[in-house]
Amino acid sequence: MVNAAPEKTAAGKAAAGKTAARTGRARGTREIILDAAERLFAEHGVGEVSNRQISEAAGQGNHFAVGYHFGTKADLVRAIVRRYLADLEERRLRLLARIGGSTDLRDWISCLVRPATDHLDALGVPSRRAQCMAQIDTVPAMRQIVIEEAAGTRSMRATLDGMIRLLPGLPEEVLRERGDMSRLLLVHALAERERALNEGGPAARPAWDAAATALTDALTGLWTAPISPPPE
Repeated sequence: MVNAAPEKTAAGKAAAGKTAARTGRARGTREIILDAAERLFAEHGVGEVSNRQISEAAGQGNHFAVGYHFGTKADLVRAIVRRYLADLEERRLRLLARIGGSTDLRDWISCLVRPATDHLDALGVPSRRAQCMAQIDTVPAMRQIVIEEAAGTRSMRATLDGMIRLLPGLPEEVLRERGDMSRLLLVHALAERERALNEGGPAARPAWDAAATALTDALTGLWTAPISPPPE
């Protein structure tokens, strides 16, 4: 009886170690699958790629690996989006803390732009993340996943609230319209720049930092543009 507790403790530690190892392997497999899906979606489009193709590209002998680890294709897309947004959330929160209660609209728009450009800059070349997000954006059901996930983050809500406070004269429908325009411009401009860098072609701006400034300029112009009166 004296040795029972130590034996049980040793057995428990061994079991916990095995569980941790399995969890680590599963997490590693999930990341490999996400990387493969991101690349294939970027190159071929979400609708043109099957879960089986993703499993094969990820080096998984089990063709049902995607379903096992993620579920449906929509679940897989949601996991890709969440992985992307997790880093953007940290970066945007730091920017928000830096600008405080700024009354300069450019500061708030920069909080939309720079988390993404800094993230893509950190990925290096080649990367497929922005192109993957652009492909997801072309599928209405998948696009809605991105919108829901992004809108649900604390940093995005704070950024949009800060912008709207500085745009009191814009009607609700114009706010929605310009929000959609901003999303389209940002998503596809980032994807085109990423593609140009991957292909070694010319990019309009030499660095992601300069591209962020250009996008902030463009979006500031979009949000502050005059509203034409309705046609008679």
